[in-house]
Amino acid sequence: MIKIKRIGIVLLIMGICIFVSCSHMHNLNKNASSESDTKKQENNISSSSSMPYGPYLAGRTAHIRKDFNSAADYYIKALKNDPDNQKLIGQLYLLLVSQNRVDEAATYAKQHLNKVNKDNFAHTVIAVWQMHHNMFEESIKTISKYDNPAYKSFIAPLLKAWNYVGLNQQQNALNSLESLKKENGLKGIYYFHAGMINDYFDDHEQAKKHYETLITEETSELSLRSLQIISNFYMRHNQKEKAISLVSKINNDKLINDILGKYSQQAQLPAPQKLISTPQKGSAEALFSIAATFRYDSIIDVAHMFTSLAIYQNPDYDLAKMLLADILEDREIFDAANNVYQSIPQNSPMYYTAQIKYTKNLIKQNDYDTAELVLKSLALDFNNPQLYIDLGDVLRLKSAHPEAIKYYQKALSLTPQNNSSWVIYYALGIAYEQNGDWKKAEASFLKAKELSNNHYLVLNYLGYTWLSQKQNITDAFMMIAQAYKQSPNDVNITDSLGWALYKLGYYGMATKYLEEAAEDAPENPIIRNHLGDVYWHTNRQNEARFQWQQALDLKDKNDEINRKLIEDKIKNGISQTPKVEFDQKIVSETISSLSKYK
Repeated sequence: MIKIKRIGIVLLIMGICIFVSCSHMHNLNKNASSESDTKKQENNISSSSSMPYGPYLAGRTAHIRKDFNSAADYYIKALKNDPDNQKLIGQLYLLLVSQNRVDEAATYAKQHLNKVNKDNFAHTVIAVWQMHHNMFEESIKTISKYDNPAYKSFIAPLLKAWNYVGLNQQQNALNSLESLKKENGLKGIYYFHAGMINDYFDDHEQAKKHYETLITEETSELSLRSLQIISNFYMRHNQKEKAISLVSKINNDKLINDILGKYSQQAQLPAPQKLISTPQKGSAEALFSIAATFRYDSIIDVAHMFTSLAIYQNPDYDLAKMLLADILEDREIFDAANNVYQSIPQNSPMYYTAQIKYTKNLIKQNDYDTAELVLKSLALDFNNPQLYIDLGDVLRLKSAHPEAIKYYQKALSLTPQNNSSWVIYYALGIAYEQNGDWKKAEASFLKAKELSNNHYLVLNYLGYTWLSQKQNITDAFMMIAQAYKQSPNDVNITDSLGWALYKLGYYGMATKYLEEAAEDAPENPIIRNHLGDVYWHTNRQNEARFQWQQALDLKDKNDEINRKLIEDKIKNGISQTPKVEFDQKIVSETISSLSKYK
């Protein structure tokens, strides 16, 4: 696939919308007399499995919860009660495609077209199903029914071309692609697919010509898939140096090493096999080209559907699986994304990346134990600094700080000390600080500050900690203020600034920033506690106690709240005002410089 610029085609693809509530659908029972009837059925869903509404309502619930497989199963049952419900049929075939149940989807797409006649994506599903079953002439006829400009000018040429490949008609396949060459944004896709088609027919010179034109004209736009396909071509034709040079353009050192390692092994073995060895695999590339185009244009529903079709045509298409999992992550359907990542085999160049992304999802789901196991398993095979950083992060989240420190140190030992290594020092500093070793933590933060050229995350953490310890008060305040100037919309930094102003006795200004932080993050107990403190010192005692109680009631994700102290404040208030020594002139000048931010 060629990663292209935004194409000059008006995107008129309609009707592909599977991720929304089904509330816009017609009622399953067309004779339902009123909204109250519908509510009564919903209230009785648990006991209505034999009634017409039972499967539909169960499907609707699963749909809203993004359990699309179960939703499709329930809708299939619902259609037995109302086989002519066109809205439900239209929604069902889309759900089935999204779950890679394309054989079933084609059946319902045909039923859908019997009623509506015009649905370009339904025609696409049927055409892909026909290609899958070697019905190439029928597929071409189906594609010819498109009436939408985007389908006719972009999708039809690609799918028809690979159908002609299936019919062993090389020239017709190439002719089908010609219209793509006329669109500047689609030239890369033209050269890529023309090269693959010529390569499929063993027309090596023409394949080489198209591939090298692509390399020349699209150097900065070459995608990972095009690099894989073309480097595979070079390897098969004893041009290993060209293959290695091309792979080196990949912006992922780990992936480069994996691919180059395979090429080194292949030097002692027969040449690798063609990646595109069947018309179906070629059509998968076409579908993936379409999916990726719309993915970059943020038309995510369309990208999801075409990616599923690509995987249907080539079940071993790991890069398409990575795109599908990425889309599922965007939808926060993490279990489904994890299943996709886990389906990528260990011998795939995508395996390591898939496992890393899998662990990141586990972390989002607070499954730190499984994430730790996966990362430690990877560490047995890969000596990668990023892997050790990720392990340190997981262990720190588990409060296993000594072990986290060990892995951060290991990552540092494998990383050249340069501007980019500040992140490791920053994470190491947090681990030291949470492990109670402030001296080492402070040294790590200062190193991160130096290497990062005063990154706001480092400034905020170090400044806040110094302030908490009543150390270097003036410098601490200036660092927090500088962090705020760099990132005035970061709620944690806004809180730090408000709390710092409170500590220095500027209660009025502190209130402004802490109220802003509380409004942006109402679920944050730390901010609520800080706001309560400043309210107390501005004679708003009732509001202070309310904020402190909120701090106790809200979930303390990082176990930072001192509950006994807050309970005492609710009961007795704050008896003393904070007293710290600082340079009044420098602080006043710094406060004045904040006025233009926000």
